[in-house]
Amino acid sequence: MTEAVPVFSTPSPKIRRVGLDRPWAWLAAGWGDLRKAPAVSLGYGLVFALAGFVILALVWAAGISAESYGGFFIALPLTAGFMLVGPIMAVGLYEVSSRLARGEVVSLGIALSAFKRNPAQIGLMGLALMLFLLFWIRLATLIYALFFAGNPPDPNNLIMDVFFSVESIPFLIVGVSVGAVLAALVFAISAVSIPMLLDHNVNVILAIATSVAVVRHNIAPMAVWAALIVLFTGAGLVTAYLGLVVALPLIGHATWHAYRDLVEQDG
Repeated sequence: MTEAVPVFSTPSPKIRRVGLDRPWAWLAAGWGDLRKAPAVSLGYGLVFALAGFVILALVWAAGISAESYGGFFIALPLTAGFMLVGPIMAVGLYEVSSRLARGEVVSLGIALSAFKRNPAQIGLMGLALMLFLLFWIRLATLIYALFFAGNPPDPNNLIMDVFFSVESIPFLIVGVSVGAVLAALVFAISAVSIPMLLDHNVNVILAIATSVAVVRHNIAPMAVWAALIVLFTGAGLVTAYLGLVVALPLIGHATWHAYRDLVEQDG
């Protein structure tokens, strides 16, 4: 049983309240799309996994070449920040799922050029997410400076010193808490907004308002969905971005089905 709820009092998209089990149905539908177009989906995932790996490697190398360890410590929040910009990176996967549902031809070229459907508004949303990423990196740098000023972790033993040291517990608590708040905000504004911008010629304000309303009226299922996104994306990141080749397409396709399930469609 679902119930449609208007976003505003004036005519606007309506959102549905769904059950706690729906995120699993979205994942199943996303997996189905991946299996229907494996070459396109995995090729798309490979493009962005390689791009992420190259950017991370360049940041890491910059820290070494400068004989300062700044690059090492920027690399960690940059990796975590992938989740903040992931929704805009998956725009081509939303297009693939949309075309598969209509029985149309899909290709990697079509997926990579999907933003042309609503370029100005999708661009604005991408800019907003990029600003969130830059804000997060700045915050993470400040938190690092606050807790490790004068006594930075040894880059040769970075993981153990940062994640498995008693002295790092306050740093981890503050960093994870701040990151979680920022990630929750980004999730609320982007849960369905980018698929909606691709699907309809609407502006970014209406799309964000719809996304926030979706999350507000479906707190429990959307919390489960957010946890699944973190789980799959995190698994992709800890495998040196290789897992993103599958994780990004799976989450991207599933997000399209979440949007179609949560936002009432005309007709």
